[in-house]
Amino acid sequence: MNNSFPENDRAIWILKTKGPQALCVVAEELKITMEGARFQLLKLANEGLVEASTEAKGRGRPKQIWSLTEAGHARFPDRHQDLTTRLLCTMRNTLSPEKMGEVLRATAQGVVEKYREALKDSKDLESKVRVLADLRKRDGYMAEFQKEGDSFLLIENHCPIHAAAKCCQWFCQSEQDIFTEVLGKKAHITRTEHLPSGQRRCVYRISGT
Repeated sequence: MNNSFPENDRAIWILKTKGPQALCVVAEELKITMEGARFQLLKLANEGLVEASTEAKGRGRPKQIWSLTEAGHARFPDRHQDLTTRLLCTMRNTLSPEKMGEVLRATAQGVVEKYREALKDSKDLESKVRVLADLRKRDGYMAEFQKEGDSFLLIENHCPIHAAAKCCQWFCQSEQDIFTEVLGKKAHITRTEHLPSGQRRCVYRISGT
């Protein structure tokens, strides 16, 4: 096991090196009780780093299988990130604004479709924003939902694409456009805090019109 990994995050290392695992396997690898392993995994799940799914095999009780989310995988060094950011900056400097917009809109469309599918059973704005916050948490934004009066707050405590957003501010506008598309035209969205503007997080106030 990698001893350089923080003690509380050793479960992440296990799931990275061994793939999705049942709770009992994680507990055995950590050399702690099942309850202790469950506590660690639930803490990591709350941070958006791991997630659980149910796997049924034969006639026995379905097993809960734990695996890393995209944010969990992102905890490991990725030397391609700098290359991606440089490529993006080069595209911004060489392509016309129209062509750059076409490329980035096509990229955003995949996110829109994923979010729409996840929100299809949500009937009101509150439930939609709750699901959206959960999706953003799974995508590594450390997102949370809050209700404030007649409106809702979507809070993003982390930006996993911060380097790209610094290079190309279009990503920030695209984020708000995506929210508008998936929440519907009746949702009024205002960004009240902005990480690239020097604040510690991004916050969106969402209300019905």
